[in-house]
Amino acid sequence: MARLPGLLIGLASIMGACGVMLAAAAAHLADASRLGAASSMLLFHATAVLAIVAVTDRAIIHARIGTIAAIGFVIAASLFAGDLTIRQYAGHGLFAMAAPTGGTLLILSWVVLAVAAMWPQH
Repeated sequence: MARLPGLLIGLASIMGACGVMLAAAAAHLADASRLGAASSMLLFHATAVLAIVAVTDRAIIHARIGTIAAIGFVIAASLFAGDLTIRQYAGHGLFAMAAPTGGTLLILSWVVLAVAAMWPQH
């Protein structure tokens, strides 16, 4: 568990870098609205993961529940953005319902984060 915050920060950093690259591609390619949406999901949720690590470290939220939310954000945003990016470049998705699955998991992860904020620390 001690190495998990560093891993989450590393994954959030990769998500952020990919989000910036996708934003640049969306700005320069014709008909690349999928890439803009993919970029947004990665950038927003990379920031959320960093915030969760910070508030968990300060014991503001329940650590284990918050960590579950952060892991959910990483997996879900990657699914959502990955599916849209593959659709843009390859013409097909990762698998059937990948983006909606990612989107649903993002919603659930936000709810889990709310629980982490309200759950007693002791």
